[in-house]
Amino acid sequence: MRLVIQRVREASVTIGGELFSEIGAGLMVLVGVETGDTEDDVRRLAAKTVALRIFNDEAGVMNRSVKDLGGEVLAVSQFTLLAATAKGNRPSYVRAAGHELAVPLYELYCSLVAEGLGREVKTGVFGADMQVALVNDGPVTIFMDSRVK
Repeated sequence: MRLVIQRVREASVTIGGELFSEIGAGLMVLVGVETGDTEDDVRRLAAKTVALRIFNDEAGVMNRSVKDLGGEVLAVSQFTLLAATAKGNRPSYVRAAGHELAVPLYELYCSLVAEGLGREVKTGVFGADMQVALVNDGPVTIFMDSRVK
């Protein structure tokens, strides 16, 4: 599983020209599920997402988590995070999990993050053509891969 986590002031998902979901200050998380990912991978990265200390404390040091802040999370599925680009100019997505694995693991990730935060996680729609807007705060962008331990 691969995550791109961005500290944001706000973020939103629009589908078909209509606002689907939006958050204020918190985390925008792009979620890519890879063939071979397990529930253990999801549990570990969900816990790290909730506890990741990338928000400033009173001294201006990144020492607070989204949970500490009382911030929101918007999690959007994105299979293109699994793009293989070593050969040629057209990315290959053969490592991206199919719907039968990706959907349940994406939904599990969202539910575990919500449980850890004690609040709803906003989402996009799996497989939809979405327009994602955000104001990256910092900018702070973190990449996590469940295969890197």
